[in-house]
Amino acid sequence: MMIINPQSGRQNFSDRLNKTLERFHSAGYDIDVRETKHPGQATEYAKTACEQQYAHMIIVGGDGTFNECVNGMMDYENRPTIGYIPAGTCCDIGMTLGLTKNVDRAVSIILKDESVKMDVVKANDRYFCYVSGNGAFIDISYVTDSKLKKKIGYLAYLVKALEELFTIPKMKMTVTHDEGVIKGAFSLALIINSKRVAGVNMIYKPSLDDGKVDVVLYRHIFPINGLLYLLSFLLPFWSSPLVTRFKTKAMRIETTSKSRWNIDGESGGIGNQNFKVCQHAIAIIVPKKIQRKYFVHQNERKDEEY
Repeated sequence: MMIINPQSGRQNFSDRLNKTLERFHSAGYDIDVRETKHPGQATEYAKTACEQQYAHMIIVGGDGTFNECVNGMMDYENRPTIGYIPAGTCCDIGMTLGLTKNVDRAVSIILKDESVKMDVVKANDRYFCYVSGNGAFIDISYVTDSKLKKKIGYLAYLVKALEELFTIPKMKMTVTHDEGVIKGAFSLALIINSKRVAGVNMIYKPSLDDGKVDVVLYRHIFPINGLLYLLSFLLPFWSSPLVTRFKTKAMRIETTSKSRWNIDGESGGIGNQNFKVCQHAIAIIVPKKIQRKYFVHQNERKDEEY
């Protein structure tokens, strides 16, 4: 099954569809094309792919489309192997996985059919693949005008970020993780299963199959919050009492903040969150160099239920 979101990014995939299908047909694949027309439809298509036991699911879209598809798969034991053609504005998942927006090259990677098992994180009753967060700038991906994104791409996010620089929230949180408890007032909390977030390298050496997720917590320190973000972006390995980094298998965040959580670039819920890493939850096709770099725990056996 090929699931296409025609609204993603600035590309017009329909111009390349026939050529792409010819390549898959020549390689012996029968392709069932499904185009989304509204939010949530990719999830329904992914459920159908699992129920009808498709061998592969090719996703053409941005991070939000990818997230919808994975959420559709997670209730099923037999899940198709994912091939991904990034087509969004940032495509943090695709860029972390060494994939490309060049359709011909992306198809070549998929046709090699060399997959790895990748972790997925459960947040309350939803799943995310690369990031969940709350606080400063966290709503940029879904409040930025879609027409502006199509016109100027990633720069649209930077314009919106400048607007929000002067409205940084102060969130009281209690964070309980594998190694202890952290309490305080924070301006930004990120739970990351990726190298990149919003086009910025946030994690120095991520592991995407170790059963753990990276957490970055920014203390609310007026008026230097902006400086903390900048230093963290420039030094993705930097940890201090003001910017705390750790890895965990599970975590609970309790907060009275009314700020809305972001899940893979889409608007999430409000309030307390329970996180649990689902190790090796999905199979996805990635280049060999990425397999060696970010996927080194492929032979570990996990029997836990998600």
